[in-house]
Amino acid sequence: MFYDLLTVCLAVLFVGSLGLIAWEKTRIWGKILLTLFALVIIGYLGLVFLVASAFMGESLYSIMSVVISVLLLILILCSLWGAIRKKAVWIPLCSCLAVCILATGIYAGYQAYIDSIPVVAEQGNEMLHTYAPYGEESRVASLDAEADLKLSENLPRMDGATALYPIYSAFAKAVYPKAVLETPYYNSDYVMCHTTTGAYESIVTGDADIIFAAMPSDEQMEFAKEQGVTLEFTPIGREAFVFFVNAKNPIEDITFEQIQQIYAGELTQWEALGVKGFGNIRAFQRDAGSGSQSTLVRLMGEKPLMTPPKEDVVDGMGGIIEQTADYKNYKNAIGYSFRFYATQMVKNDQIKLLRVNGVAPTTENIENGTYPLASHFYAVTRSDASENTKKLLEWILSAQGQELIERTGYTPLQ
Repeated sequence: MFYDLLTVCLAVLFVGSLGLIAWEKTRIWGKILLTLFALVIIGYLGLVFLVASAFMGESLYSIMSVVISVLLLILILCSLWGAIRKKAVWIPLCSCLAVCILATGIYAGYQAYIDSIPVVAEQGNEMLHTYAPYGEESRVASLDAEADLKLSENLPRMDGATALYPIYSAFAKAVYPKAVLETPYYNSDYVMCHTTTGAYESIVTGDADIIFAAMPSDEQMEFAKEQGVTLEFTPIGREAFVFFVNAKNPIEDITFEQIQQIYAGELTQWEALGVKGFGNIRAFQRDAGSGSQSTLVRLMGEKPLMTPPKEDVVDGMGGIIEQTADYKNYKNAIGYSFRFYATQMVKNDQIKLLRVNGVAPTTENIENGTYPLASHFYAVTRSDASENTKKLLEWILSAQGQELIERTGYTPLQ
């Protein structure tokens, strides 16, 4: 909207300038205005550089609008002054046009740079297609033999976190009839993926019979209580909660206390961690209610979380809404997720997993319990679960169910 209005104003100014070209031209005033133009351009470029450095990753629409508006005001006032004094006004008018073209070009270039930076987001249909039970070139794990459990009717409806979809997709492929799973996951009545937030809502409202996720947030537990639903949590495997940075960041190790300080806003400079030349720490977070965000909240203990970076996005109705920004792999960024998602579902050699308290998040360290941020993930059912849901849960805890968890890339209970 701003740039449309700006374009109209510039067109009017430019056409009007044609009638002013014949006005008296004075060399001295031309030099003054050209000097002013040069100073404005230098100042503008300096502002753009400072804004880009200070607000890396944020939306620059409002910032750029303010900067351009100030520049236009200065140049228009020069034009009015020149018109009143009958001096050469074509120079400031053309300068207006030049400045706006330059501003638009700089903004477009910077936005293209921002868009080119890799994003690590915890959702995406393309990722889930890869692990659909019978998708083309599906990577979902399979057993070498037939499953001991086969269900053909009253199938439990599955839902869960994106990062755990490969696991329960494998469960469904092993136990459910092929005919009910050949449609894409998002059309299936029995294997859904609404992320952690949506899955907890589904199990409470009765739209799902079993979900696979990390422990819920306080708000999700309160929602279940308000609906009179008792949830039961059965550990079915272990997974590491990991923190990662840009691969070019030389840091390799971080302590639990430093993580708390970063996400409480107490530790804000990479230099405080021995990393020089990387400036401010840009600590990304996840949406409230997601499995990884709920895990971070629990890790923070009594320390309050700082406000996460935000971004403006276009909603379904064409309006602009503000939401928590997905992790963008800036040079000075830090983010977090579950290990499988960061290493398997997101193939990105531009991020690096950090050791925590000197221990790397490897499968071996998860199994032996030395990695400090390893925890269980759960099959969540209702207290009034159906008999088939109970049978499925029992099978998941059996040797075959645990084998599928291991083949998928997670750490089984045994």
